[in-house]
Amino acid sequence: METLQKTSKIRNIGFIAHIDAGKTTVSERVLYYAGRIHKVGEVHEGTATMDWMAQERERGITITSASTTCSWNDHTINVIDTPGHVDFTAEVERSLRILDGGVVIFDAVAGVEPQSETVWRQADKYNVPRLCFVNKMDRVGAGFTKTIESIKERLGGNPVPIQLPIGAEDQFTGYIDLVTAQAFEYKDELGNSIEPCETPDDLKENVDQNRNLLIEQVAEFDDVLLEKYIEGDSISELEIMSALRKATIDAKIVPVLCGSALKNKGVQPLLNAIVEYLPSPMDIDATQGIDAKTQEEVRVTYEDNNFSALVFKAVADPFIGRLVYFRVYSGELKTGDSIYNSTTGKKERVGRIVRMHAQTREDLNSVKSGDIAALVGAKNATTGDTLSSPDSPIILENINFPDPVMSISIEPKTKIDQEKLTDALIKLADEDPTLKIKFDSEVNQTLISGMGELHLEIIVDRMKREYKVEANIGKPKVAYRETITRKIEDEGKFIRQSGGHGQYGHVVLQAEPLPKGSGVEFDDLITGGAIPREFIPAVEKGIHDALSSGPISGYPVVDIKFSLIDGSYHDVDSSEMAFRIAGSMATKSILEKAKPNLLEPIMNLEITTPSQFLGDVIGDLGKRRANISNIGGTEEIQTVKAKIPLGETFGYAGSIRSLTQGRAGYSMEFDSYEKTTNDALAA
Repeated sequence: METLQKTSKIRNIGFIAHIDAGKTTVSERVLYYAGRIHKVGEVHEGTATMDWMAQERERGITITSASTTCSWNDHTINVIDTPGHVDFTAEVERSLRILDGGVVIFDAVAGVEPQSETVWRQADKYNVPRLCFVNKMDRVGAGFTKTIESIKERLGGNPVPIQLPIGAEDQFTGYIDLVTAQAFEYKDELGNSIEPCETPDDLKENVDQNRNLLIEQVAEFDDVLLEKYIEGDSISELEIMSALRKATIDAKIVPVLCGSALKNKGVQPLLNAIVEYLPSPMDIDATQGIDAKTQEEVRVTYEDNNFSALVFKAVADPFIGRLVYFRVYSGELKTGDSIYNSTTGKKERVGRIVRMHAQTREDLNSVKSGDIAALVGAKNATTGDTLSSPDSPIILENINFPDPVMSISIEPKTKIDQEKLTDALIKLADEDPTLKIKFDSEVNQTLISGMGELHLEIIVDRMKREYKVEANIGKPKVAYRETITRKIEDEGKFIRQSGGHGQYGHVVLQAEPLPKGSGVEFDDLITGGAIPREFIPAVEKGIHDALSSGPISGYPVVDIKFSLIDGSYHDVDSSEMAFRIAGSMATKSILEKAKPNLLEPIMNLEITTPSQFLGDVIGDLGKRRANISNIGGTEEIQTVKAKIPLGETFGYAGSIRSLTQGRAGYSMEFDSYEKTTNDALAA
C-alpha cells in the first residue's frame, strides 16, 4: 500500500477530442514513455490498455472514460481517456467536471471536427485550462498551420504554437521548440532517441516569427515581461515558461504542440508540457459548495482540513464489486474513516481505497486534496454525490447531464430473464446517468432511453455479455417533446365532500411559451394570502405531474412558463394533495387549449465525402428532411454540414456506406428541439 504524492506535484488531466483523432493512441504512448506499461497497445489491434471493454476493442472506439496514473519528471499525472463519439458525451462531461487540465487532440488532416467543438465548449463551461496536440502529422494532407487557423475560427480559442513541425506527411522527422529555439530530430521508430539538430534553413524565418509571436502573446499577461519586451531587453527561457504557464492556467492562451502518436513522435514533449504548463490542484480556483447545515455558500480550497470529494462515476466491477470514483477537493481520507454522503444524508465506513489503472487497481492507505481514486464497495454513493467529513458536511456543485433523445423497448425472453433484466438495468443505470428506464404499464413494456443508436446498442450488448440476459429488442423510437404556442389562462378546482373532512384546492394559472431550450419555469405571483404559502410547492408539483405527458402524443412538455396568479382555499378542507391535484387539473386544461405543438430532436450532421459522390449524398439528405447549411472543401474531398431530424437518421451508417462505396465519413451531435415538419407524425 502507498500514499499519493503532495498536491503541487499532481496533474489531473484528460485527453478529449473528436472520435478517431487519436486520444487512446496518445494515452498508450504516455503510459509507455512514463514506464507505466512496457508494451504499447494499439487501438486497431484491439490491444489498447485504456480500451479494456470487449465492445471497445471490437469497435476500435472508446466507450467509457478510463482512469490511470503515471509519473513523469517527479510528478504524478492522473490521466482520464474519454470517448469521442457523441453518444458518450456524458463521459466527457463528468470527466471535465473533476479535472484540472485538458489535452485537446486534433487530427492534422481533418482539423476541428464537430465533436471537437462539443468538447471545447464543455471545457469552456468548466473553465478547464488546456493544451492542444495536433496529431497524425505523418498522414497525407496533414497541415499544422491549417489546424491552428481552424481552432481560431471554429472554436474562438487563442492557440499559440510552442512547437513547429519539421516536415509533414512522410517527411515529418522532428520539431522545433519555440521556447528554446532548439530543433530536435527523431532517430528511431519507438521515439526513444530524440537528438538536437540544426534548424532547416527554410524554417529559420518562420521560427523567428513564431517565437516573437509567442513572446509577444505571453508578455501581455506578465507586466515585467511586457516591459522587457517593449524595451527590447533579452528574455530568458525560464521567464517565457513562467509567463506561459500563468497565461495557460488563466485560460488566456492555449499552447499547441505537434506529433504523430502512432509513429511514436511528439509524446515526450507533450508530457513535459503537461507538467510545465497545466495546473496542479493548488493552481485552480476554489470550488463552490453549500454548507449542508446552514445552506450558505462556501468556498472549498485544497488547504481546507475537512474532507470533501465529488463522486463522478460508479461502476460494477465483476471482480471486487461496486467501485465509486471520486475526486478529493480538500482534506484527507484514510481507510477505516467514516464519511458522510451530504447528498443522501447517509454515512459509510471506508473499507478500501484503490487507484485505478484502466480495469486493474492498486491499494492506497489514504488520499489527499487533488487525488483521484476509487472506493470499493460503497453502497450509497452515486454520480454527482458529495462525500464529506461527518463533522462538517458540504455539498459540492453537481454534474448536469443531457436528456436522452432515443428509446427502445426491451422484453425478457423468459421468466428467468425477467429478474436478470431488472437487475442488469438497475446496475447499468447506476453507472450511466444518461440511461433512463421507464415501465409503460399501458403496453406492459420496459423502455430504455439513451443518447443515440450506438449508445443503446452498447447497453443491449453489455446486458447479453455481462449479465447473460436474453431479450427481445424493439425498434428505436425518437424521444419527442411537446410545447404550447400561445399564452393562456385557466383554473383548476378540486373539491370533494364526503360527509367528513373534505378536500378543497383552487388555483388560477397563466401559461406562456418560452424560447427553445428554456425548459420549464414557475413563478409565484400570489398576493394577499389567496393561497397559503405552504401549499405553493404542491401546486408546482401538480404542474410538473401534468407536464410529464402532453396532449398530442403523451410526450413531456417543455419550454413553457407557468405563473400562479390567483386561487382560494378552505380553512379546514384544504391540503397539499388538494392543491397538487388542482395544479395538475389547471395545467392539463391549459395544454389542451394552448395550441400544442410536437417537437422533434434535430441533429447537427457533418459529412466528409469524395467529391464524386457529393450529388448522391445531397440527394439522400433531401429525402431525409435535412436542411443543408454549408458545402465546402477541395476538388477531391467535400464537407457537407446540415441539420437533420433524428428520426431520419436510423440506419444512416449503412446508407452512406452504400452511396459512397464506404469512402465517406460522418458525425452527428444533438442541436435542439424544433417543431416537427413531418405531417404524418404530427397528425
